[in-house]
Amino acid sequence: MERKLRVWVDHGACVGNGTCLTIAPAVFVHNADRQSEVADPAGDSAARILAAAESCPVSAIHVEDAASGERLFP
Repeated sequence: MERKLRVWVDHGACVGNGTCLTIAPAVFVHNADRQSEVADPAGDSAARILAAAESCPVSAIHVEDAASGERLFP
């Protein structure tokens, strides 16, 4: 069973690079300010979501295990 994740973007850090949208387009979208937002935290596999978070040049994407609260990234 795939683990459920809590995913959010720190808008104070996000620079709108968009690599997360390329890696996990069902999870991330750009808002009106061209910053990433989470559209569907269950929209892709945990591996793809973590890859998207790791691709962020400013580590603005935060990922936790929804059940345990364990921080997975950063």
